[in-house]
Amino acid sequence: MVLNYIWVAFFLLAFVIATVKLVFWGDMDVFPTMMDSTFSSSKTAFEISLGLTGVLSLWLGVMKVGEKGGVVNVLARLLSPVFTKLFPEIPKGHPVTGSIFMNIAANMLGLDNAATPLGLKAMEQMQELNPKKDTAWNPMIMFLVLNTSGLTLIPVSIMVYRVQMGAAQPTDIFIPILLATFFSTLAGIIVTSIFQHINLLNRTLLLTLGGACAVVAGIIWGFSQLDGESMNKVSTTVANILLMVIIVSFIAAGVRKKVNVYDAFIEGAKDGFQTAVRIIPYLVAILVGIGVFRASGAMDMLIGGMRWCVELTGANAQWVDAMPTAMMKPLSGSGARGMMVDAMTTYGADSFVGRLSCVFQGSTDTTFYILAVYFGSVGIAKTRHAVACGLLADLAGIIAAIAICYLFFG
Repeated sequence: MVLNYIWVAFFLLAFVIATVKLVFWGDMDVFPTMMDSTFSSSKTAFEISLGLTGVLSLWLGVMKVGEKGGVVNVLARLLSPVFTKLFPEIPKGHPVTGSIFMNIAANMLGLDNAATPLGLKAMEQMQELNPKKDTAWNPMIMFLVLNTSGLTLIPVSIMVYRVQMGAAQPTDIFIPILLATFFSTLAGIIVTSIFQHINLLNRTLLLTLGGACAVVAGIIWGFSQLDGESMNKVSTTVANILLMVIIVSFIAAGVRKKVNVYDAFIEGAKDGFQTAVRIIPYLVAILVGIGVFRASGAMDMLIGGMRWCVELTGANAQWVDAMPTAMMKPLSGSGARGMMVDAMTTYGADSFVGRLSCVFQGSTDTTFYILAVYFGSVGIAKTRHAVACGLLADLAGIIAAIAICYLFFG
Protein backbone atom coordinates (compact mmCIF):
# COMPACT_ATOMS: atom_id res chain seq x y z
CA MET A 1 0.00 0.00 0.00
CA VAL A 2 2.83 2.43 0.87
CA LEU A 3 4.54 1.75 -2.44
CA ASN A 4 1.24 2.40 -4.24
CA TYR A 5 1.02 5.90 -2.72
CA ILE A 6 4.67 6.61 -3.52
CA TRP A 7 4.33 5.44 -7.12
CA VAL A 8 1.20 7.55 -7.70
CA ALA A 9 2.92 10.53 -6.04
CA PHE A 10 5.85 10.24 -8.46
CA PHE A 11 3.54 10.73 -11.44
CA LEU A 12 1.25 13.37 -9.93
CA LEU A 13 4.11 15.53 -8.62
CA ALA A 14 5.99 15.13 -11.89
CA PHE A 15 2.91 16.23 -13.85
CA VAL A 16 2.29 19.25 -11.62
CA ILE A 17 5.90 20.43 -11.75
CA ALA A 18 6.11 19.87 -15.52
CA THR A 19 2.90 21.87 -16.01
CA VAL A 20 4.27 24.74 -13.92
CA LYS A 21 7.51 24.72 -15.94
CA LEU A 22 5.55 24.76 -19.21
CA VAL A 23 3.02 27.47 -18.24
CA PHE A 24 5.25 29.84 -16.25
CA TRP A 25 8.73 29.21 -17.69
CA GLY A 26 7.80 28.24 -21.23
CA ASP A 27 9.73 24.95 -21.06
CA MET A 28 8.45 23.18 -24.21
CA ASP A 29 10.78 20.19 -23.78
CA VAL A 30 9.66 19.01 -20.37
CA PHE A 31 6.75 16.78 -21.47
CA PRO A 32 8.63 15.20 -24.42
CA THR A 33 11.52 14.53 -22.04
CA MET A 34 9.18 12.85 -19.56
CA MET A 35 7.65 10.64 -22.25
CA ASP A 36 11.09 9.68 -23.55
CA SER A 37 12.06 8.69 -20.01
CA THR A 38 9.12 6.28 -19.75
CA PHE A 39 10.32 4.32 -22.80
CA SER A 40 14.03 4.43 -21.92
CA SER A 41 13.40 3.48 -18.28
CA SER A 42 11.20 0.52 -19.18
CA LYS A 43 13.82 -0.70 -21.67
CA THR A 44 16.56 -0.32 -19.05
CA ALA A 45 14.51 -2.24 -16.48
CA PHE A 46 13.94 -5.13 -18.89
CA GLU A 47 17.60 -5.29 -19.90
CA ILE A 48 18.72 -5.25 -16.26
CA SER A 49 16.30 -8.04 -15.33
CA LEU A 50 17.50 -10.25 -18.16
CA GLY A 51 21.12 -9.49 -17.36
CA LEU A 52 20.57 -10.56 -13.76
CA THR A 53 19.59 -14.09 -14.76
CA GLY A 54 23.04 -15.67 -14.98
CA VAL A 55 24.63 -14.22 -11.85
CA LEU A 56 21.46 -14.57 -9.79
CA SER A 57 21.14 -18.22 -10.81
CA LEU A 58 24.78 -18.79 -9.83
CA TRP A 59 24.43 -17.34 -6.34
CA LEU A 60 21.04 -18.84 -5.54
CA GLY A 61 22.45 -22.18 -6.66
CA VAL A 62 25.38 -21.79 -4.26
CA MET A 63 23.04 -20.70 -1.46
CA LYS A 64 20.83 -23.76 -1.98
CA VAL A 65 23.90 -25.99 -1.64
CA GLY A 66 24.78 -24.24 1.63
CA GLU A 67 21.22 -24.50 2.90
CA LYS A 68 21.05 -28.25 2.26
CA GLY A 69 24.57 -28.67 3.60
CA GLY A 70 23.47 -27.48 7.03
CA VAL A 71 25.18 -24.08 7.05
CA VAL A 72 22.03 -22.43 8.43
CA ASN A 73 21.93 -24.94 11.30
CA VAL A 74 25.57 -24.26 12.14
CA LEU A 75 24.96 -20.50 12.28
CA ALA A 76 21.88 -21.07 14.45
CA ARG A 77 23.93 -23.03 16.98
CA LEU A 78 26.62 -20.33 17.03
CA LEU A 79 24.03 -17.61 17.67
CA SER A 80 22.18 -19.54 20.39
CA PRO A 81 24.12 -18.29 23.49
CA VAL A 82 23.66 -14.64 22.46
CA PHE A 83 20.01 -14.82 21.48
CA THR A 84 18.93 -16.51 24.70
CA LYS A 85 20.11 -13.33 26.47
CA LEU A 86 18.28 -11.07 24.03
CA PHE A 87 14.99 -12.99 24.45
CA PRO A 88 14.87 -13.52 28.23
CA GLU A 89 11.07 -13.86 28.34
CA ILE A 90 11.01 -16.93 26.11
CA PRO A 91 11.21 -20.13 28.20
CA LYS A 92 14.47 -22.03 27.77
CA GLY A 93 14.15 -24.93 25.39
CA HIS A 94 10.96 -23.63 23.75
CA PRO A 95 10.71 -24.56 20.04
CA VAL A 96 10.39 -20.89 19.04
CA THR A 97 14.08 -20.35 19.79
CA GLY A 98 14.97 -22.70 16.95
CA SER A 99 12.77 -20.81 14.49
CA ILE A 100 14.25 -17.46 15.59
CA PHE A 101 17.83 -18.69 15.22
CA MET A 102 17.13 -20.27 11.84
CA ASN A 103 15.41 -17.11 10.56
CA ILE A 104 18.28 -14.81 11.59
CA ALA A 105 20.88 -17.24 10.22
CA ALA A 106 19.02 -17.46 6.90
CA ASN A 107 18.79 -13.65 6.73
CA MET A 108 22.53 -13.34 7.38
CA LEU A 109 23.16 -15.61 4.39
CA GLY A 110 20.69 -13.72 2.21
CA LEU A 111 18.31 -16.71 1.96
CA ASP A 112 15.10 -14.67 1.81
CA ASN A 113 13.00 -17.58 0.56
CA ALA A 114 14.00 -19.63 3.59
CA ALA A 115 14.03 -16.74 6.09
CA THR A 116 10.45 -15.51 5.57
CA PRO A 117 8.64 -18.82 6.27
CA LEU A 118 10.85 -19.38 9.33
CA GLY A 119 10.11 -15.84 10.52
CA LEU A 120 6.36 -16.27 10.16
CA LYS A 121 6.57 -19.57 12.03
CA ALA A 122 8.54 -17.86 14.83
CA MET A 123 5.89 -15.13 15.10
CA GLU A 124 3.10 -17.72 15.37
CA GLN A 125 4.98 -19.56 18.12
CA MET A 126 5.66 -16.33 20.01
CA GLN A 127 2.01 -15.34 19.68
CA GLU A 128 1.09 -18.54 21.55
CA LEU A 129 3.19 -17.29 24.49
CA ASN A 130 2.06 -13.67 24.15
CA PRO A 131 -0.09 -12.67 27.16
CA LYS A 132 -1.81 -9.85 25.19
CA LYS A 133 -2.79 -11.16 21.78
CA ASP A 134 -3.39 -7.75 20.16
CA THR A 135 -0.20 -6.14 21.53
CA ALA A 136 3.39 -6.69 20.43
CA TRP A 137 5.32 -8.78 22.97
CA ASN A 138 8.91 -7.81 23.84
CA PRO A 139 10.54 -10.84 22.14
CA MET A 140 8.51 -10.11 18.99
CA ILE A 141 9.84 -6.56 18.85
CA MET A 142 13.47 -7.61 19.40
CA PHE A 143 13.04 -10.28 16.73
CA LEU A 144 11.65 -7.83 14.17
CA VAL A 145 14.27 -5.15 14.93
CA LEU A 146 16.97 -7.76 14.22
CA ASN A 147 15.20 -8.39 10.92
CA THR A 148 14.75 -4.72 10.00
CA SER A 149 18.36 -3.83 10.85
CA GLY A 150 19.33 -5.95 7.85
CA LEU A 151 22.33 -7.90 9.22
CA THR A 152 23.64 -9.65 6.10
CA LEU A 153 26.93 -11.44 5.57
CA ILE A 154 26.59 -11.85 1.82
CA PRO A 155 24.84 -9.00 -0.09
CA VAL A 156 24.29 -11.16 -3.17
CA SER A 157 21.59 -9.14 -4.92
CA ILE A 158 23.50 -5.85 -4.65
CA MET A 159 26.66 -7.36 -6.12
CA VAL A 160 24.55 -8.85 -8.91
CA TYR A 161 23.13 -5.43 -9.79
CA ARG A 162 26.62 -3.93 -9.78
CA VAL A 163 27.75 -6.59 -12.24
CA GLN A 164 24.86 -5.74 -14.52
CA MET A 165 25.49 -1.99 -14.25
CA GLY A 166 29.11 -2.44 -15.38
CA ALA A 167 31.01 -1.90 -12.13
CA ALA A 168 34.76 -2.48 -12.54
CA GLN A 169 34.87 -4.29 -9.17
CA PRO A 170 31.32 -5.36 -8.21
CA THR A 171 32.55 -6.69 -4.84
CA ASP A 172 34.16 -3.45 -3.66
CA ILE A 173 31.08 -2.64 -1.58
CA PHE A 174 31.21 -5.99 0.27
CA ILE A 175 33.20 -4.85 3.33
CA PRO A 176 31.54 -1.37 3.57
CA ILE A 177 28.10 -3.04 3.62
CA LEU A 178 29.27 -5.54 6.23
CA LEU A 179 30.48 -2.70 8.46
CA ALA A 180 27.40 -0.50 7.96
CA THR A 181 24.92 -3.30 8.62
CA PHE A 182 26.87 -4.21 11.77
CA PHE A 183 26.36 -0.70 13.17
CA SER A 184 22.68 -0.79 12.20
CA THR A 185 22.16 -4.10 14.00
CA LEU A 186 24.19 -3.02 17.04
CA ALA A 187 22.14 0.18 17.34
CA GLY A 188 18.90 -1.81 17.01
CA ILE A 189 19.94 -4.19 19.79
CA ILE A 190 21.01 -1.37 22.12
CA VAL A 191 17.91 0.78 21.57
CA THR A 192 15.49 -2.14 21.93
CA SER A 193 17.31 -3.38 25.03
CA ILE A 194 16.92 0.06 26.61
CA PHE A 195 13.18 0.04 25.92
CA GLN A 196 12.84 -3.51 27.26
CA HIS A 197 15.26 -3.13 30.22
CA ILE A 198 17.45 -5.99 28.98
CA ASN A 199 20.81 -6.12 30.74
CA LEU A 200 23.52 -5.90 28.09
CA LEU A 201 26.29 -5.98 30.69
CA ASN A 202 26.21 -9.75 31.20
CA ARG A 203 29.29 -11.76 30.32
CA THR A 204 27.94 -13.43 27.16
CA LEU A 205 26.71 -10.24 25.51
CA LEU A 206 29.72 -8.20 26.58
CA LEU A 207 32.13 -10.75 25.11
CA THR A 208 30.12 -11.15 21.90
CA LEU A 209 29.21 -7.53 21.17
CA GLY A 210 32.47 -6.19 22.59
CA GLY A 211 34.49 -8.65 20.55
CA ALA A 212 32.54 -7.80 17.41
CA CYS A 213 33.05 -4.08 18.03
CA ALA A 214 36.79 -4.63 18.54
CA VAL A 215 37.04 -6.54 15.26
CA VAL A 216 35.10 -3.86 13.37
CA ALA A 217 37.20 -1.10 14.97
CA GLY A 218 40.35 -2.99 13.94
CA ILE A 219 39.11 -3.30 10.35
CA ILE A 220 38.26 0.40 10.16
CA TRP A 221 41.60 1.38 11.74
CA GLY A 222 43.53 -0.89 9.39
CA PHE A 223 41.86 0.51 6.29
CA SER A 224 42.25 4.09 7.54
CA GLN A 225 46.05 3.60 7.44
CA LEU A 226 45.95 2.95 3.68
CA ASP A 227 45.76 5.43 0.83
CA GLY A 228 42.67 5.40 -1.40
CA GLU A 229 44.11 3.17 -4.13
CA SER A 230 45.59 0.62 -1.70
CA MET A 231 42.38 0.58 0.33
CA ASN A 232 40.32 -0.21 -2.76
CA LYS A 233 42.69 -2.98 -3.84
CA VAL A 234 42.88 -4.59 -0.38
CA SER A 235 39.12 -4.32 0.17
CA THR A 236 38.33 -5.88 -3.20
CA THR A 237 40.93 -8.64 -2.77
CA VAL A 238 39.72 -9.55 0.72
CA ALA A 239 36.10 -9.50 -0.41
CA ASN A 240 36.81 -11.82 -3.34
CA ILE A 241 38.82 -14.20 -1.15
CA LEU A 242 36.01 -14.31 1.42
CA LEU A 243 33.38 -14.93 -1.23
CA MET A 244 35.43 -17.75 -2.79
CA VAL A 245 35.99 -19.28 0.65
CA ILE A 246 32.22 -19.12 1.26
CA ILE A 247 31.47 -20.87 -2.05
CA VAL A 248 34.00 -23.62 -1.39
CA SER A 249 32.81 -23.99 2.22
CA PHE A 250 29.20 -24.37 1.11
CA ILE A 251 30.17 -27.02 -1.41
CA ALA A 252 32.31 -28.80 1.21
CA ALA A 253 29.39 -28.69 3.69
CA GLY A 254 27.14 -30.23 1.05
CA VAL A 255 29.65 -33.00 0.34
CA ARG A 256 30.05 -33.68 4.07
CA LYS A 257 26.26 -34.01 4.43
CA LYS A 258 26.25 -36.34 1.40
CA VAL A 259 24.07 -33.91 -0.53
CA ASN A 260 23.94 -34.21 -4.30
CA VAL A 261 25.70 -30.88 -4.71
CA TYR A 262 25.11 -30.60 -8.44
CA ASP A 263 21.36 -31.26 -8.16
CA ALA A 264 21.07 -28.83 -5.24
CA PHE A 265 22.87 -26.16 -7.26
CA ILE A 266 20.54 -26.71 -10.24
CA GLU A 267 17.51 -26.47 -7.95
CA GLY A 268 18.68 -23.13 -6.59
CA ALA A 269 19.73 -21.88 -10.04
CA LYS A 270 16.21 -22.53 -11.34
CA ASP A 271 14.91 -20.27 -8.56
CA GLY A 272 17.40 -17.65 -9.75
CA PHE A 273 15.99 -17.71 -13.28
CA GLN A 274 12.41 -17.51 -11.99
CA THR A 275 13.33 -14.65 -9.66
CA ALA A 276 14.95 -12.67 -12.48
CA VAL A 277 11.84 -13.04 -14.63
CA ARG A 278 9.48 -12.32 -11.74
CA ILE A 279 11.06 -8.94 -10.91
CA ILE A 280 10.66 -7.54 -14.45
CA PRO A 281 7.23 -5.89 -13.93
CA TYR A 282 8.22 -4.50 -10.52
CA LEU A 283 11.48 -3.07 -11.81
CA VAL A 284 9.74 -1.58 -14.87
CA ALA A 285 7.10 0.07 -12.68
CA ILE A 286 9.50 1.65 -10.20
CA LEU A 287 12.12 2.74 -12.74
CA VAL A 288 9.49 4.35 -14.98
CA GLY A 289 8.07 6.20 -11.96
CA ILE A 290 11.53 7.39 -10.89
CA GLY A 291 12.42 8.27 -14.49
CA VAL A 292 9.36 10.50 -14.90
CA PHE A 293 10.00 12.08 -11.49
CA ARG A 294 13.59 12.84 -12.45
CA ALA A 295 12.78 14.04 -16.00
CA SER A 296 10.23 16.55 -14.67
CA GLY A 297 12.91 18.16 -12.51
CA ALA A 298 11.24 17.11 -9.25
CA MET A 299 14.17 14.92 -8.19
CA ASP A 300 16.61 17.78 -8.78
CA MET A 301 14.44 20.09 -6.67
CA LEU A 302 14.31 17.56 -3.82
CA ILE A 303 18.03 16.81 -3.86
CA GLY A 304 18.89 20.48 -4.43
CA GLY A 305 16.90 21.48 -1.35
CA MET A 306 18.64 18.88 0.78
CA ARG A 307 22.06 19.87 -0.57
CA TRP A 308 21.39 23.55 0.15
CA CYS A 309 20.49 22.74 3.77
CA VAL A 310 23.63 20.64 4.22
CA GLU A 311 25.91 23.23 2.61
CA LEU A 312 24.55 25.88 4.98
CA THR A 313 26.30 23.96 7.76
CA GLY A 314 29.56 23.96 5.80
CA ALA A 315 29.59 20.15 5.53
CA ASN A 316 30.47 18.11 2.42
CA ALA A 317 27.20 17.42 0.56
CA GLN A 318 28.43 14.77 -1.89
CA TRP A 319 26.38 12.09 -0.12
CA VAL A 320 23.07 13.88 -0.63
CA ASP A 321 22.59 12.55 -4.18
CA ALA A 322 22.36 8.99 -2.79
CA MET A 323 19.74 9.85 -0.15
CA PRO A 324 16.67 8.80 -2.22
CA THR A 325 17.78 5.19 -1.76
CA ALA A 326 18.14 5.64 2.01
CA MET A 327 14.79 7.42 2.29
CA MET A 328 12.99 4.75 0.28
CA LYS A 329 14.53 1.69 1.97
CA PRO A 330 12.37 1.65 5.15
CA LEU A 331 9.25 1.91 2.97
CA SER A 332 9.89 -0.44 0.06
CA GLY A 333 12.64 -2.85 -0.91
CA SER A 334 11.77 -2.74 -4.61
CA GLY A 335 11.47 1.06 -4.50
CA ALA A 336 14.90 1.38 -2.88
CA ARG A 337 16.31 -1.07 -5.40
CA GLY A 338 14.97 1.13 -8.17
CA MET A 339 16.55 4.20 -6.57
CA MET A 340 19.86 2.34 -6.30
CA VAL A 341 19.77 1.33 -9.97
CA ASP A 342 18.77 4.89 -10.94
CA ALA A 343 21.74 6.29 -8.98
CA MET A 344 24.17 3.90 -10.69
CA THR A 345 22.62 4.70 -14.08
CA THR A 346 22.77 8.46 -13.53
CA TYR A 347 26.13 8.83 -11.77
CA GLY A 348 27.90 5.57 -12.68
CA ALA A 349 28.27 2.28 -10.81
CA ASP A 350 31.80 3.21 -9.67
CA SER A 351 30.95 6.77 -8.63
CA PHE A 352 30.79 7.75 -4.97
CA VAL A 353 27.01 8.20 -5.24
CA GLY A 354 26.55 4.85 -7.00
CA ARG A 355 28.56 3.00 -4.36
CA LEU A 356 26.92 4.82 -1.45
CA SER A 357 23.47 3.95 -2.83
CA CYS A 358 24.51 0.28 -2.84
CA VAL A 359 25.74 0.51 0.76
CA PHE A 360 22.48 2.25 1.78
CA GLN A 361 20.58 -0.59 0.13
CA GLY A 362 22.56 -3.22 2.03
CA SER A 363 22.87 -1.56 5.45
CA THR A 364 19.19 -1.82 6.50
CA ASP A 365 15.97 -3.59 5.53
CA THR A 366 12.39 -2.59 4.70
CA THR A 367 11.20 -1.67 8.19
CA PHE A 368 7.54 -0.88 7.50
CA TYR A 369 7.07 -3.83 5.16
CA ILE A 370 8.57 -6.30 7.66
CA LEU A 371 6.53 -4.92 10.55
CA ALA A 372 3.33 -5.02 8.49
CA VAL A 373 3.83 -8.59 7.24
CA TYR A 374 5.02 -10.16 10.48
CA PHE A 375 2.65 -8.34 12.85
CA GLY A 376 -0.22 -8.74 10.40
CA SER A 377 0.35 -12.51 10.20
CA VAL A 378 -0.55 -12.89 13.90
CA GLY A 379 -3.09 -10.08 14.26
CA ILE A 380 -0.98 -7.61 16.26
CA ALA A 381 -2.60 -4.15 16.26
CA LYS A 382 -0.54 -2.35 18.94
CA THR A 383 3.13 -2.31 17.89
CA ARG A 384 4.44 -0.35 20.94
CA HIS A 385 8.09 0.70 20.40
CA ALA A 386 8.73 -1.49 17.34
CA VAL A 387 8.58 1.32 14.75
CA ALA A 388 10.76 3.68 16.80
CA CYS A 389 13.44 1.01 17.38
CA GLY A 390 13.39 -0.09 13.74
CA LEU A 391 13.75 3.46 12.41
CA LEU A 392 16.53 4.32 14.87
CA ALA A 393 18.42 1.24 13.66
CA ASP A 394 17.87 2.46 10.08
CA LEU A 395 19.20 5.91 10.98
CA ALA A 396 22.32 4.38 12.53
CA GLY A 397 22.85 2.33 9.37
CA ILE A 398 22.51 5.44 7.16
CA ILE A 399 24.98 7.47 9.22
CA ALA A 400 27.43 4.57 9.33
CA ALA A 401 27.09 4.02 5.56
CA ILE A 402 27.96 7.66 4.83
CA ALA A 403 30.99 7.67 7.16
CA ILE A 404 32.28 4.31 5.88
CA CYS A 405 31.88 5.28 2.21
CA TYR A 406 33.88 8.46 2.79
CA LEU A 407 36.56 6.27 4.37
CA PHE A 408 36.62 3.77 1.50
CA PHE A 409 35.61 5.80 -1.55
CA GLY A 410 35.68 9.49 -0.60
